[in-house]
Amino acid sequence: MLNVAKAHARCISAGIAAALLCAFALPVTAGTLEAVKQRGVLQCGVSEGLFGFSVRDSQGEWSGFDVDFCRAVAGAIFDDPAKVMFVPLSASERFNALRAGRIDLLSRNSTWTLEREAGLGLAFAGITYHDGQGFMVMRDLNVTSALELDRAKVCVESGTTTQLSLADFFRANAMTFEEHAFPSSTEAFDGFQSGRCNVLTRDLSALYAVRSKLPRPGDAVILPDVISKEPLGPVTRADDFAWFNIVKWVNFALVNAEELGISSQNATEAMASRKPDVRRFVGAEGGLGKMLGLEDAWALRAVRAAGNYSEIYERNLGVRSRLSIPRGLNQLWSMGGILYAPPLR
Repeated sequence: MLNVAKAHARCISAGIAAALLCAFALPVTAGTLEAVKQRGVLQCGVSEGLFGFSVRDSQGEWSGFDVDFCRAVAGAIFDDPAKVMFVPLSASERFNALRAGRIDLLSRNSTWTLEREAGLGLAFAGITYHDGQGFMVMRDLNVTSALELDRAKVCVESGTTTQLSLADFFRANAMTFEEHAFPSSTEAFDGFQSGRCNVLTRDLSALYAVRSKLPRPGDAVILPDVISKEPLGPVTRADDFAWFNIVKWVNFALVNAEELGISSQNATEAMASRKPDVRRFVGAEGGLGKMLGLEDAWALRAVRAAGNYSEIYERNLGVRSRLSIPRGLNQLWSMGGILYAPPLR
């Protein structure tokens, strides 16, 4: 398989004029896309079990926000959301699994940071969920703010940005704490539930998810403080720009579909639209799919496979789900949120 990054380097070394010609000549189907097509299935890394994002039921069926993104990518490639093999990964092994080629795509509530891109040779294909780190306590602790947590015992998953932001927060506010670090999120939650810690810190979305697992969820309080930015999104290796582009534009397509009013329920009607932006989206004009090495109807296929962004969000995380998390920042920019995607044209 052609290493796209090396090919680009060869082009650049040939001089500016040659590089421009060479860049247009690079095959968009090289690398990961070819491997996925030949294999006939997308290998997608997900969490070992986080309700709302990726969880497997007793029949072995996967569901969740991150799971549906994998299905959207499979839909864009194969026009079949079932052509995904889900690979459950811990926080500590997820990036190594991607770098080693065990998976084609990581869709596992992972925070986009400079270190992870530049240091690990990875590429985040945009933000699918704008999150932030928070704290959960039992109601009988009688605190209403994270600034009241001085000398608290805090359960946290080791090897995560959560652990780093925890230390930063207490240091910045001249407070002390007793850290109880666990190798997995499940063990950190068990530590909180058993009383080893009186505070659990995770992304807010994850706190909503684990609170629902308590015998009496109402006994726990998620404090209002948000102590970090946690832009979560899908990740690819950085050595295959063509594959990175496919994953990135599937992400953008789901957002654009919501803006255009295209959903899994009206996909057939959308194909008959005369609006130019809708016609480009469904592949009736523009030839955009060929630029990605896909069929021109790739974006519509992604939506048929998993729904538009709103459908995916509401089904797994929103007010109609068990978690009932308001969209907040994850609302469209035109509706008061910050969700925004470049146009398909």
